[in-house]
Amino acid sequence: MTDPTRRNRLDEEQSPYLRQHADNPVNWQPWDQQALDSAKERDVPIFLSIGYSACHWCHVMEEESFQDESIASMLNEQFVPIKIDREERPDLDSIYMTICQLVTGGGGWPLSVWLTPDEKPFYVGTYFPPSPRGRVPGFDSLLENIADSWSSTEDRQEIEKRAEQWTTAIEDELESVPDQPGSVSDSVLDTGVQAAVRSADREYGGFGSGQKFPQMGRLRALGRAYEQTGRSVYREIIEETLDAMVNGGLFDHVGGGFHRYTTDRKWVVPHFEKMLYDNAEITRMLLEGYQLTGRTPYAAAASETLEFVKRELTHDEGGFYATLDAQSEGEEGTFYVWTPEQISEAIEDQTAADLFCDRYGITPTGNFENNRTVLTVSTSIEQLSTEYDLPAETIETKLEHARKQVFEAREKRVRPGRDEKVLTGWNGLMISAFAEGALALDESSFESDSAPHSDSTTDFAETARAALSFVREHLWTDSISDSDSDSDSDGDGGRLWHRYKDGDVTGDGFLSDYAFLGRGALNLYEATGEVEHLNFALDLATSIEREFWDAEERTLYFTPASGETTITRPQELSDQSTPSSTGVAVSLFLALDQFVPHDRFRTIANSVLSTHVSTIESDPLRCVSLVLAADEYASGFLELTIAANEIPTQYRERVASTYLPRRLLTVRPPSEDGLNAWLDALDLDEAPPIWAGREAIDDDPTVYLCEGFTCSPPKRDIDDAFAWREQNA
Repeated sequence: MTDPTRRNRLDEEQSPYLRQHADNPVNWQPWDQQALDSAKERDVPIFLSIGYSACHWCHVMEEESFQDESIASMLNEQFVPIKIDREERPDLDSIYMTICQLVTGGGGWPLSVWLTPDEKPFYVGTYFPPSPRGRVPGFDSLLENIADSWSSTEDRQEIEKRAEQWTTAIEDELESVPDQPGSVSDSVLDTGVQAAVRSADREYGGFGSGQKFPQMGRLRALGRAYEQTGRSVYREIIEETLDAMVNGGLFDHVGGGFHRYTTDRKWVVPHFEKMLYDNAEITRMLLEGYQLTGRTPYAAAASETLEFVKRELTHDEGGFYATLDAQSEGEEGTFYVWTPEQISEAIEDQTAADLFCDRYGITPTGNFENNRTVLTVSTSIEQLSTEYDLPAETIETKLEHARKQVFEAREKRVRPGRDEKVLTGWNGLMISAFAEGALALDESSFESDSAPHSDSTTDFAETARAALSFVREHLWTDSISDSDSDSDSDGDGGRLWHRYKDGDVTGDGFLSDYAFLGRGALNLYEATGEVEHLNFALDLATSIEREFWDAEERTLYFTPASGETTITRPQELSDQSTPSSTGVAVSLFLALDQFVPHDRFRTIANSVLSTHVSTIESDPLRCVSLVLAADEYASGFLELTIAANEIPTQYRERVASTYLPRRLLTVRPPSEDGLNAWLDALDLDEAPPIWAGREAIDDDPTVYLCEGFTCSPPKRDIDDAFAWREQNA
């Protein structure tokens, strides 16, 4: 049999990240059975390199080491080099990143791991320079030392012993569950937000005193706690953080959308990649912030971000792409930074150019490399009005015209690369954002001098519909054979793929794919009142029960039961750059429990929370999505049931302007005949309690509000329903 490792096989892959390495002299292999079998047959270690297309240091290590002929020769002869796109294989990334964090105390990408032929890690790190740098060994000498140790009988025994120990540590960290379940304390949300307050940067916004990452789960928890307690400090931290994000360099003030993080405490200089998941989760939090505070810049930034995604990250058929790179023309940030001279060339009116520079802090010395400037809101409209002796309205008009001209000038630049993978879970996150945008945004309620937005937000729901339709068409199989399922659940749900690229689908869906997409489908049902989206959310929940729920261990695993076997079966309890898939799944089960004639969904939710009570309570900020789910389990949802053929404008406006952090908005047909047709579509014998007996009064749209096991009388006017809530608080 021909050895597949004798050539670089990444030209056969669809992942843009893997294809970036297809012309390396390293004989890179994808993670597949051929490569794994070759390591066993050749009896050599695996060198595993994990990264993603927008990863800056991944590009650096490629240029320094993977393009080097001598390094490539050693990798090819002494190892089986395997390259993984972490966005395609988050399970493997989680497994091997866990041991990196346990051993080194840190992590990041590129992740560099050396494995025995049976996939067990024995040496780990991140970026390695080609030659020693401080305490970091040079990559070439490190390869030589590992190869020599592997060929030494005594050293190899130590390597294999370490590999067993590290694998056990991974299993303990990711797979094992506590022996004794318990009950999550009612105070866990308060404990979590107190920790968030302690970690908040009250001077510059955000959390911590170094690089600033979006921490939307923490803000969401603070909002929940503020609604329950009224403590002003919770709202203040939300406003300080959102203000810093919207006004600073994290936000693209010319084209909309958010970069990954800032490299400084003051939110000025970002790492310029734009990730779909960041823009989804930040948008949802901006919408919550707008509803909580009424601050129109949050609504404007949310709208501009959704418009950016529509314009630059949307497939022609509706799905959403994964990433925009940080680099163009071989440099990071080149597409996004400006000098005063470039602004003057782009803007016809010199006064407008001066205003634009003053507004966004564009100076001759700049705040970035080579005297260029990352745009930040540096001067208020009021200050500009005073300094230029012009009315504020005139300032805003000039800035808007100037921004459009800068945008047009920027369009002529070399654009950053785009990773055109369509990832199921990330699409679910963005579907939720567009659905919430359709509910929360009223274009007439705010104005902005920043990125372009549409004349109407009514197409936000249509964008979400198109994306969900894309996923259902390309990444979803409606049913599975009876032989594939041993669940006693009603129906078999279906099965998701993880990734679509140019007609090719690959990878079993992970818990994040099912949970994030399920929440997106549920949110789209809330925004549109279209029952097919609710039906799909129920199908996804049934599939989660079949593939990820382990009744014996009382937990949800990240990988499907029918999927590939790896050295451990991980769980995902922690929020990282995306929410905890376990937390989102528990929340989804609790919401969908209102629509099913059984108690399995609620039982699973309760079991997962009780199984992981010690983890949740010991570090609630790490598990904030599970904390929010525990809050929903303890407090229930605020149920708004609307009996109408479509959601009336007055109802939409009230929902858009009201902060409802535990909202479950459910729409049903106004008549019993119409409801019976829905029940047939959902394969239900009788109406669930959330719909039962809640028909329209005299054919007029009618709303029912329920909270804490108490329901309002039917109301034609939604304001009357909220007045009833306030009276009974």
